[in-house]
Amino acid sequence: MPAGAFAVRDRVTWRAVWRFAAFLILFAASIGFIASGLIRGAGVGSIAFMVLGVAGLVLFGAGLAVSLGGLLARRPVLELDASGVRRPARWPLPRRSGRLLPWDEVAAITALRRGVPGTRRGEQDYLVFLPTAELAEMARTSDRPVLVALTMRDVPATAAAVPWCFAVGPGWDARLPEIVKQARRRRRVPVIDRRTK
Repeated sequence: MPAGAFAVRDRVTWRAVWRFAAFLILFAASIGFIASGLIRGAGVGSIAFMVLGVAGLVLFGAGLAVSLGGLLARRPVLELDASGVRRPARWPLPRRSGRLLPWDEVAAITALRRGVPGTRRGEQDYLVFLPTAELAEMARTSDRPVLVALTMRDVPATAAAVPWCFAVGPGWDARLPEIVKQARRRRRVPVIDRRTK
């Protein structure tokens, strides 16, 4: 991470711990499948159990490695530095595969809310770094359904914004106002807050 950079990390949550525990249990069950297939002999059922066990070892072992690596790597989800907005690659991808949006290509920053209020999952806040003036104007003047399109990959008019859309997680170690303040310290860009409309 460059000197003077502001990094936002996702704290270790119970959800991540439970995901790791689930993969660990499924990995152990796969070992049990293989062991039971070996104990029973060379019948069709035993071979089927061993094949399922090997498939489970591969799939759940990969899930176990990725979830443990994600817990230990603690890579930022968002970085702001002098060169621009950086979306670091998730573990296990190499760090160099992250993306950078230079500050001179940031037309505006918008905050919006997506979801259904009063439901179990509720609403989710998003922070979007808009790379064009057209998207900034759309964020400023459009109705809520069009704003939600800024977070969707399959809407052609908003495809340029999708890589720079960050779902603000409940485990982030910085809140939305602090992130916007840090971004504006690096470049004075308009901030469009559409969370309440």
